[in-house]
Amino acid sequence: MRVFLITGASSGIGAATARAVAAPQTAIAIHTRKNRDGAERVAQAVGDAGAQPLIVEGDLAQPGTATRLIEETAARFGHVDAVVSNAGFADRRLIGEIDRAGWDASLAAMTSAFFELATAAKPWLIKAGANGRLVGVSSFVAHAFARGLMTFPSSAAAKAGMEALAKALAADIAASGATVNCVAPGFVEKDPGGHIAVPRERMAKVSESIPMGRYARTAEIAAVIAFLCSPAASYVTGQTIHVNGGLTL
Repeated sequence: MRVFLITGASSGIGAATARAVAAPQTAIAIHTRKNRDGAERVAQAVGDAGAQPLIVEGDLAQPGTATRLIEETAARFGHVDAVVSNAGFADRRLIGEIDRAGWDASLAAMTSAFFELATAAKPWLIKAGANGRLVGVSSFVAHAFARGLMTFPSSAAAKAGMEALAKALAADIAASGATVNCVAPGFVEKDPGGHIAVPRERMAKVSESIPMGRYARTAEIAAVIAFLCSPAASYVTGQTIHVNGGLTL
């Protein structure tokens, strides 16, 4: 049985990823910080696809939470083969507007959480060998700073740190056959009622800056994550794959 842990999986990209990898002979730990209802719906979908769901909860910005999630997943299913670090948020405040507390919150929830997940998962990934996978969900904001695009300084720094950590771990465990990669989505459609980083009145204008002329669907991002977690991606490691409709061309 292949065992996944997906953070931030109660909605959006995380939920779409859980649905994309769900199949018989898989188990999926579905993490949520506080959206228990959403996690329950994803667990139902995962179960309907033949996989074994487990809901795990906690605030990844708090030290120790990421380690506990790995431990709970391993305790339930006996091992951990693939981890998708998806939980995070966007902070639009510019330098000069964001305070130190806001800066620290971005780093804690994304870079530090990824570091802790990677540290706790490393022995399991090595043990899984060619089945071992760690995928971090980064963002275009760490790469696109063209005039006219909105910038997200603290989010950009947090995601860039995640990508650097992924490369370091990829090099460290490459000999085991396990892989570590990142996916950097562009602008993505949100679930109904979900948090929107870009005001709706600006979405049409933003779409004009995307060569493909539209936002991504969550399933399109999840498909690339699922590929990186699959046996077909066995020789891809230390990479950041951009899924953004040409935004960073």
